[in-house]
Amino acid sequence: MDFDNVLTVVATSPHPPLLRKQIQAVAGVLQAEGAQTSEPVWLDEGIAADIFFSGSVGTEKVEAALAGAAVDCILQPVQHRRKKLLIADMDSTIIHQECLDELADAAGLKAEISAITEAAMRGELDFAEALRARVGKLAGLPIAALEQTRQRLTLMEGAKELVTTMRANGAACYLVSGGFRFFTRHIAEQAGFNEDRGNEFMIENGHLTGQVVEPVLDKNSKLAALQEFAARHSLSLEETLAVGDGANDLPMLLAAGLGIAYHAKPKVNQQARARIRFSNLTALLYAQGYAGTAVNARLPV
Repeated sequence: MDFDNVLTVVATSPHPPLLRKQIQAVAGVLQAEGAQTSEPVWLDEGIAADIFFSGSVGTEKVEAALAGAAVDCILQPVQHRRKKLLIADMDSTIIHQECLDELADAAGLKAEISAITEAAMRGELDFAEALRARVGKLAGLPIAALEQTRQRLTLMEGAKELVTTMRANGAACYLVSGGFRFFTRHIAEQAGFNEDRGNEFMIENGHLTGQVVEPVLDKNSKLAALQEFAARHSLSLEETLAVGDGANDLPMLLAAGLGIAYHAKPKVNQQARARIRFSNLTALLYAQGYAGTAVNARLPV
């Protein structure tokens, strides 16, 4: 039987008996909704499995069956499942940190600037205005502080595996950040992205002026980048994957074939069609049908 959709279930650590029980629970939800389902197909024993099905079922009902379990589920059409383009946010997505918050630490302003960052990421403040306000508070900071901050940045678990596996299988990967290219250039090289985009600090005499080079790369710029890169590679948006955590990521998440809210803010989790709450970024590979051997070895499959 040919199936139209696939539900991928991903655990945070290997536990085959427990995951089998959880898979049975979500399969029961699908069947109760009238869907025809396949037997589970393991992608990685005890970690990730697929259930193929035909029918229309909401993600919310499946997630409700997993309530209390540290398990993620991604529901999507089978067609175009293996994506050919990745657009990724950087701060709190590809890396653990928020760069401006870490930079503010050097000025003794981390708590103040972190509060603005958090409000902007929740969608409570205009992103561009919040960015200008935060950078304005850092006027006079020496370039040395930027370099010190860059050295403290760490890749999110699974980030390099995600990028290198997709590229090994012919996909193009782009890092598009509302943060700054002083940091994105370094992270893009570390993780293996094709290209990066971000904002630029205005610098004079080796110090930040407190201003940003205009125009600010914001939520509309991220959406435009997704559309631009898809056109560059002659791809439909259904063939694209976007991932991010903040409100400024929502337009690109909603436009991509698969848009994943990653450990995201409440507004983003509510509106995105797919979300990863517990797993690391390798879940994005399982969601595309990559088996564990490819995820771990970063090999074409």
